[in-house]
Amino acid sequence: MTDMDTALKECMTIEGAIGVALVDYTSGMSLGVVGGGKDLDLTVAAAGNTDVVRAKLRTLEMLGLKEGIEDILITLDSQYHLIRLLTGRAGKGLFLYIALQRNRANLAMARHQLRKIESEMEL
Repeated sequence: MTDMDTALKECMTIEGAIGVALVDYTSGMSLGVVGGGKDLDLTVAAAGNTDVVRAKLRTLEMLGLKEGIEDILITLDSQYHLIRLLTGRAGKGLFLYIALQRNRANLAMARHQLRKIESEMEL
């Protein structure tokens, strides 16, 4: 099993990674952040994406869908922003958020690697 810091560092090895955060979507607070910088404030982005996760969960509930969210993709002109909800008991209410440079990232591979990292995380 992988601890949070190691998991976040592994996320940064994904091709095209700009930054990654582990976020509590009940509070909007980042539990850990790696990368980012002056062009991407991961704390602000993580808090904003909390609203995205909450909205999608509310929508599923209103629709009566008994589905879980695997991930949410936001495609920008030059970046992919990928949100992956944690599925383990200890990860309830948390998500991994990673920003990728679109011209360097392989989206299918990034999703695969993020799924693997999430499955090995121990909180």
